[in-house]
Amino acid sequence: MQLSPGEFDRLVKYIKEKVGIHMGKEKKVLLEGRLSMVVQQRGYSNYSEYLDALNQDKTGEMHRQFVERITTNHTFFLREKDHFDFVRQRMLPDLKTWLKSKDIRGWSAGCSSGEEPYTLAMTFSDALGIDRNSWNVQLLATDISNKILLKASSGIYEADQVADIPQEWLRRYFHKPDENGQFQITHQIKDMILFRSFNLMNPFPFKKKFHFIFCRNVMIYFDEPTRQILVKKYFDALEPGGYFFISHSETLGRNLQGFEYISPSIYRKPQLM
Repeated sequence: MQLSPGEFDRLVKYIKEKVGIHMGKEKKVLLEGRLSMVVQQRGYSNYSEYLDALNQDKTGEMHRQFVERITTNHTFFLREKDHFDFVRQRMLPDLKTWLKSKDIRGWSAGCSSGEEPYTLAMTFSDALGIDRNSWNVQLLATDISNKILLKASSGIYEADQVADIPQEWLRRYFHKPDENGQFQITHQIKDMILFRSFNLMNPFPFKKKFHFIFCRNVMIYFDEPTRQILVKKYFDALEPGGYFFISHSETLGRNLQGFEYISPSIYRKPQLM
């Protein structure tokens, strides 16, 4: 089922307003491939009827299904490993010098199937060592997709998904493989993470600010005005001295919004004098 030019424009507008993702004309075939089956299964004869129903749906069920279909979730453990080396070697020692409460709050925004926040939790647990019990590390992990959050919160992964994890971590932070050869994260690590559904286009509701935020391979889907708004929201959500991580395929360019440049893909909110 093909999208007419008018339907495509309506669809792109809906995605931009409700999800924040910018879809160029080159995404037309992608959207047709991901939505045509949904439109037909629901009994609509064209995309216009589907969009009318989507806008009128009061339950939110159609929108949730829509988001599942158009979003892409791909990640893996220790992705862009130098970020986790930075957390261990530079960020954590720095936080220890000025964070008197010993409460560390972090946010994995766009956590997908959970590998990023779990890698962060294992990194902190490993780096803190014997000091682990005297520090409280709390990680919020959010994604717009409820389906992928169910996968993430289960903490269950196939053998090939954990193949690149250090053997010591595999022994310490995962249960032995079950009868299906699957590995599950231990409660020691799972208890450090709170998984929640969240749309980044919504106002940030957080009562306490974060000491670091990971937002990697998320803003590449947004247009420049949306990225500028989002970077400013991240800046405001960080404690002074807090760190902001994006992927190596991204850059803030001149859109620093007050951040200090630390190294490619790593930025910091200036500390108060």
